[in-house]
Amino acid sequence: MRKTRFAIAAIAATAALTLTACGGDAGEGEGEDTVRIGIKFDQPGLGFKDGDTYKGFDVDVAKYVANELGFTEEQIEFVSAPSANRETMLQNNQVDMIFATYSITDTRKEVIDFAGPYFVAGQDLLISVDSDITSPEDLDGKNLCSVTGSTSAQKVKDTYAAGVNLQELPGYAECTTQMSGGTIDAVTTDDIILAGLAAQPAYQGKFKVLGEPFSEENYGVGLPKGSDRCEAINAAITKMIESGEWETALKANTEGTGYEPNAELNPPTPAACA
Repeated sequence: MRKTRFAIAAIAATAALTLTACGGDAGEGEGEDTVRIGIKFDQPGLGFKDGDTYKGFDVDVAKYVANELGFTEEQIEFVSAPSANRETMLQNNQVDMIFATYSITDTRKEVIDFAGPYFVAGQDLLISVDSDITSPEDLDGKNLCSVTGSTSAQKVKDTYAAGVNLQELPGYAECTTQMSGGTIDAVTTDDIILAGLAAQPAYQGKFKVLGEPFSEENYGVGLPKGSDRCEAINAAITKMIESGEWETALKANTEGTGYEPNAELNPPTPAACA
Protein backbone atom coordinates (compact mmCIF):
# COMPACT_ATOMS: atom_id res chain seq x y z
CA MET A 1 0.00 0.00 0.00
CA ARG A 2 2.86 2.36 0.91
CA LYS A 3 4.51 1.59 -2.44
CA THR A 4 1.28 2.36 -4.26
CA ARG A 5 0.94 5.72 -2.50
CA PHE A 6 4.57 6.58 -3.26
CA ALA A 7 4.09 5.62 -6.90
CA ILE A 8 1.02 7.83 -7.22
CA ALA A 9 2.85 10.74 -5.58
CA ALA A 10 5.81 10.27 -7.92
CA ILE A 11 3.57 10.30 -10.97
CA ALA A 12 1.81 13.46 -9.76
CA ALA A 13 5.12 15.19 -9.11
CA THR A 14 6.41 14.25 -12.57
CA ALA A 15 3.24 15.57 -14.19
CA ALA A 16 3.53 18.84 -12.27
CA LEU A 17 7.14 19.30 -13.38
CA THR A 18 6.19 18.55 -16.97
CA LEU A 19 3.43 21.19 -16.90
CA THR A 20 5.79 23.72 -15.35
CA ALA A 21 8.39 23.07 -18.02
CA CYS A 22 5.82 23.45 -20.78
CA GLY A 23 4.58 26.71 -19.31
CA GLY A 24 8.00 28.23 -18.93
CA ASP A 25 8.19 29.37 -22.55
CA ALA A 26 4.62 30.70 -22.73
CA GLY A 27 4.03 34.17 -24.14
CA GLU A 28 2.29 36.79 -22.04
CA GLY A 29 -1.14 36.03 -23.54
CA GLU A 30 -0.81 32.27 -23.36
CA GLY A 31 -2.71 30.79 -20.47
CA GLU A 32 -5.17 33.68 -20.52
CA ASP A 33 -8.48 33.06 -22.27
CA THR A 34 -9.11 36.59 -23.50
CA VAL A 35 -7.86 40.16 -23.40
CA ARG A 36 -10.53 42.85 -23.04
CA ILE A 37 -9.77 45.90 -25.15
CA GLY A 38 -11.81 49.08 -24.99
CA ILE A 39 -12.42 50.87 -28.30
CA LYS A 40 -14.95 53.28 -29.77
CA PHE A 41 -17.83 51.55 -31.52
CA ASP A 42 -19.06 54.65 -33.36
CA GLN A 43 -15.97 56.36 -34.76
CA PRO A 44 -15.48 55.52 -38.47
CA GLY A 45 -11.86 55.09 -39.47
CA LEU A 46 -10.72 54.55 -35.88
CA GLY A 47 -13.03 52.32 -33.87
CA PHE A 48 -16.25 51.19 -35.51
CA LYS A 49 -18.50 48.17 -34.91
CA ASP A 50 -20.08 46.93 -38.12
CA GLY A 51 -22.19 43.90 -37.24
CA ASP A 52 -19.73 41.44 -35.74
CA THR A 53 -16.74 43.18 -37.34
CA TYR A 54 -14.53 45.84 -35.79
CA LYS A 55 -12.74 48.31 -38.06
CA GLY A 56 -10.43 51.30 -37.86
CA PHE A 57 -6.89 52.42 -37.13
CA ASP A 58 -7.27 52.03 -33.35
CA VAL A 59 -8.59 48.51 -33.94
CA ASP A 60 -5.68 47.62 -36.23
CA VAL A 61 -3.12 48.88 -33.69
CA ALA A 62 -4.93 47.04 -30.88
CA LYS A 63 -4.91 43.76 -32.83
CA TYR A 64 -1.21 44.10 -33.63
CA VAL A 65 -0.29 44.87 -30.02
CA ALA A 66 -2.46 42.05 -28.67
CA ASN A 67 -0.80 39.61 -31.04
CA GLU A 68 2.64 40.74 -29.86
CA LEU A 69 1.48 40.13 -26.28
CA GLY A 70 0.59 36.55 -27.20
CA PHE A 71 -3.15 36.82 -27.89
CA THR A 72 -4.75 35.59 -31.07
CA GLU A 73 -7.45 37.69 -32.72
CA GLU A 74 -10.04 35.19 -31.47
CA GLN A 75 -8.92 35.88 -27.89
CA ILE A 76 -9.67 39.61 -28.15
CA GLU A 77 -12.90 40.79 -26.60
CA PHE A 78 -13.66 44.31 -27.83
CA VAL A 79 -15.63 46.45 -25.39
CA SER A 80 -17.34 49.78 -26.07
CA ALA A 81 -15.39 52.54 -24.29
CA PRO A 82 -17.20 55.91 -24.47
CA SER A 83 -14.95 58.88 -23.71
CA ALA A 84 -16.63 59.74 -20.41
CA ASN A 85 -16.28 56.17 -19.05
CA ARG A 86 -12.70 55.29 -19.93
CA GLU A 87 -10.96 55.94 -16.62
CA THR A 88 -13.78 54.28 -14.67
CA MET A 89 -13.62 51.19 -16.87
CA LEU A 90 -9.89 50.80 -16.22
CA GLN A 91 -10.24 51.45 -12.50
CA ASN A 92 -13.08 48.92 -12.18
CA ASN A 93 -11.23 46.22 -14.14
CA GLN A 94 -13.86 46.20 -16.90
CA VAL A 95 -11.11 46.24 -19.56
CA ASP A 96 -7.42 45.39 -19.67
CA MET A 97 -6.42 48.23 -22.00
CA ILE A 98 -8.03 50.97 -24.08
CA PHE A 99 -7.30 52.12 -27.65
CA ALA A 100 -9.89 54.85 -28.22
CA THR A 101 -8.40 58.19 -29.38
CA TYR A 102 -7.30 58.46 -25.74
CA SER A 103 -5.19 61.60 -25.31
CA ILE A 104 -2.40 61.33 -22.76
CA THR A 105 -2.81 64.05 -20.12
CA ASP A 106 -1.28 64.67 -16.69
CA THR A 107 -4.73 64.68 -15.09
CA ARG A 108 -5.57 61.24 -16.47
CA LYS A 109 -2.14 59.89 -15.47
CA GLU A 110 -3.06 60.55 -11.84
CA VAL A 111 -5.57 57.68 -11.91
CA ILE A 112 -4.46 55.42 -14.80
CA ASP A 113 -1.30 54.57 -16.73
CA PHE A 114 -0.53 55.03 -20.42
CA ALA A 115 1.65 53.25 -22.94
CA GLY A 116 2.51 54.95 -26.22
CA PRO A 117 1.75 57.27 -27.85
CA TYR A 118 0.94 55.35 -31.03
CA PHE A 119 -0.35 58.44 -32.88
CA VAL A 120 -0.21 62.24 -32.58
CA ALA A 121 -3.34 64.02 -33.78
CA GLY A 122 -4.21 67.70 -34.02
CA GLN A 123 -7.48 69.61 -34.01
CA ASP A 124 -8.50 70.47 -37.56
CA LEU A 125 -11.51 71.22 -39.76
CA LEU A 126 -13.59 69.03 -42.05
CA ILE A 127 -14.95 71.04 -44.98
CA SER A 128 -16.51 70.43 -48.38
CA VAL A 129 -14.04 70.05 -51.24
CA ASP A 130 -15.20 73.32 -52.84
CA SER A 131 -15.16 75.32 -49.58
CA ASP A 132 -13.39 78.70 -49.42
CA ILE A 133 -12.28 78.05 -45.83
CA THR A 134 -8.48 77.96 -45.57
CA SER A 135 -7.96 78.46 -41.82
CA PRO A 136 -10.03 78.61 -38.61
CA GLU A 137 -9.95 82.41 -38.89
CA ASP A 138 -12.20 82.11 -41.98
CA LEU A 139 -15.07 80.77 -39.86
CA ASP A 140 -16.40 84.18 -38.80
CA GLY A 141 -20.09 84.25 -39.72
CA LYS A 142 -20.07 80.56 -40.65
CA ASN A 143 -21.66 77.52 -38.95
CA LEU A 144 -19.27 75.19 -37.15
CA CYS A 145 -20.34 71.83 -35.75
CA SER A 146 -18.94 69.59 -33.03
CA VAL A 147 -20.43 67.07 -30.62
CA THR A 148 -22.23 68.00 -27.43
CA GLY A 149 -19.82 68.39 -24.54
CA SER A 150 -16.75 68.83 -26.74
CA THR A 151 -14.47 71.82 -26.18
CA SER A 152 -13.24 71.81 -29.79
CA ALA A 153 -15.76 74.25 -31.27
CA GLN A 154 -15.54 76.64 -28.32
CA LYS A 155 -11.75 76.69 -28.71
CA VAL A 156 -12.19 77.92 -32.29
CA LYS A 157 -14.59 80.65 -31.12
CA ASP A 158 -12.35 81.74 -28.24
CA THR A 159 -9.06 81.72 -30.17
CA TYR A 160 -9.65 82.12 -33.90
CA ALA A 161 -13.12 83.31 -34.93
CA ALA A 162 -15.24 85.12 -32.36
CA GLY A 163 -18.07 85.51 -34.87
CA VAL A 164 -18.47 81.80 -35.67
CA ASN A 165 -21.87 80.22 -35.07
CA LEU A 166 -21.49 77.07 -32.99
CA GLN A 167 -23.75 74.07 -33.50
CA GLU A 168 -23.56 71.14 -31.06
CA LEU A 169 -25.08 67.80 -32.08
CA PRO A 170 -25.09 64.37 -30.36
CA GLY A 171 -22.53 62.83 -32.73
CA TYR A 172 -20.25 63.55 -35.66
CA ALA A 173 -22.56 61.59 -37.96
CA GLU A 174 -25.22 64.24 -37.38
CA CYS A 175 -22.67 66.99 -38.09
CA THR A 176 -21.65 65.46 -41.41
CA THR A 177 -25.27 64.86 -42.40
CA GLN A 178 -26.05 68.54 -41.88
CA MET A 179 -22.88 69.61 -43.69
CA SER A 180 -23.88 67.40 -46.60
CA GLY A 181 -27.22 69.24 -46.64
CA GLY A 182 -25.54 72.65 -46.65
CA THR A 183 -26.58 73.91 -43.21
CA ILE A 184 -23.12 73.40 -41.67
CA ASP A 185 -19.92 74.90 -43.12
CA ALA A 186 -17.34 72.91 -41.15
CA VAL A 187 -16.89 70.24 -38.49
CA THR A 188 -14.07 70.33 -35.95
CA THR A 189 -12.31 67.71 -33.82
CA ASP A 190 -9.03 65.76 -34.08
CA ASP A 191 -7.76 65.49 -37.65
CA ILE A 192 -7.64 61.69 -37.81
CA ILE A 193 -11.26 61.48 -36.60
CA LEU A 194 -12.25 63.89 -39.36
CA ALA A 195 -10.30 61.80 -41.88
CA GLY A 196 -12.25 58.73 -40.79
CA LEU A 197 -15.51 60.59 -41.39
CA ALA A 198 -14.39 61.80 -44.81
CA ALA A 199 -13.40 58.25 -45.76
CA GLN A 200 -16.98 57.01 -45.49
CA PRO A 201 -18.35 55.98 -48.91
CA ALA A 202 -21.14 58.58 -48.76
CA TYR A 203 -18.64 61.42 -48.37
CA GLN A 204 -15.66 60.38 -50.49
CA GLY A 205 -14.90 63.16 -52.96
CA LYS A 206 -17.27 65.53 -51.13
CA PHE A 207 -15.46 66.30 -47.86
CA LYS A 208 -11.80 66.85 -47.04
CA VAL A 209 -9.67 67.58 -44.01
CA LEU A 210 -8.30 71.12 -44.20
CA GLY A 211 -4.83 69.91 -43.18
CA GLU A 212 -3.88 72.80 -40.91
CA PRO A 213 -3.95 71.30 -37.38
CA PHE A 214 -3.91 73.77 -34.51
CA SER A 215 -3.33 71.54 -31.45
CA GLU A 216 -1.42 68.40 -30.47
CA GLU A 217 -3.07 65.27 -29.05
CA ASN A 218 -0.95 62.24 -28.13
CA TYR A 219 -3.05 59.06 -28.38
CA GLY A 220 -1.97 56.50 -25.81
CA VAL A 221 -2.99 53.05 -24.67
CA GLY A 222 -4.93 53.38 -21.42
CA LEU A 223 -3.91 50.88 -18.73
CA PRO A 224 -4.95 50.24 -15.13
CA LYS A 225 -2.71 51.98 -12.61
CA GLY A 226 0.33 49.83 -11.89
CA SER A 227 -0.04 47.64 -14.98
CA ASP A 228 3.08 45.66 -15.93
CA ARG A 229 2.25 45.71 -19.66
CA CYS A 230 3.51 49.19 -20.57
CA GLU A 231 7.00 48.23 -21.78
CA ALA A 232 5.72 45.26 -23.81
CA ILE A 233 3.08 47.45 -25.46
CA ASN A 234 5.64 50.14 -26.29
CA ALA A 235 7.88 47.48 -27.85
CA ALA A 236 4.93 46.25 -29.93
CA ILE A 237 4.08 49.77 -31.13
CA THR A 238 7.72 50.38 -32.08
CA LYS A 239 7.82 47.08 -33.98
CA MET A 240 4.60 47.95 -35.84
CA ILE A 241 6.05 51.30 -36.88
CA GLU A 242 9.43 49.91 -37.96
CA SER A 243 7.81 47.07 -39.94
CA GLY A 244 5.73 49.49 -42.01
CA GLU A 245 2.45 47.98 -40.81
CA TRP A 246 1.61 51.15 -38.86
CA GLU A 247 1.73 53.24 -42.05
CA THR A 248 -0.23 50.60 -43.97
CA ALA A 249 -2.99 50.62 -41.35
CA LEU A 250 -3.15 54.42 -41.29
CA LYS A 251 -3.43 54.71 -45.06
CA ALA A 252 -6.03 51.97 -45.28
CA ASN A 253 -8.30 53.81 -42.86
CA THR A 254 -7.92 57.34 -44.31
CA GLU A 255 -7.69 56.56 -48.02
CA GLY A 256 -9.41 59.01 -50.34
CA THR A 257 -9.61 61.88 -47.84
CA GLY A 258 -6.47 63.81 -48.76
CA TYR A 259 -5.38 63.47 -45.14
CA GLU A 260 -1.68 63.47 -44.33
CA PRO A 261 -0.58 63.16 -40.69
CA ASN A 262 1.87 65.70 -39.33
CA ALA A 263 5.19 64.27 -40.51
CA GLU A 264 7.09 66.10 -37.77
CA LEU A 265 5.12 64.24 -35.09
CA ASN A 266 4.25 60.95 -36.79
CA PRO A 267 5.02 58.19 -36.49
CA PRO A 268 5.66 58.90 -32.80
CA THR A 269 8.20 57.42 -30.42
CA PRO A 270 6.56 55.79 -27.38
CA ALA A 271 7.53 57.48 -24.14
CA ALA A 272 9.41 55.70 -21.36
CA CYS A 273 7.13 53.89 -18.96
CA ALA A 274 6.79 55.45 -15.52
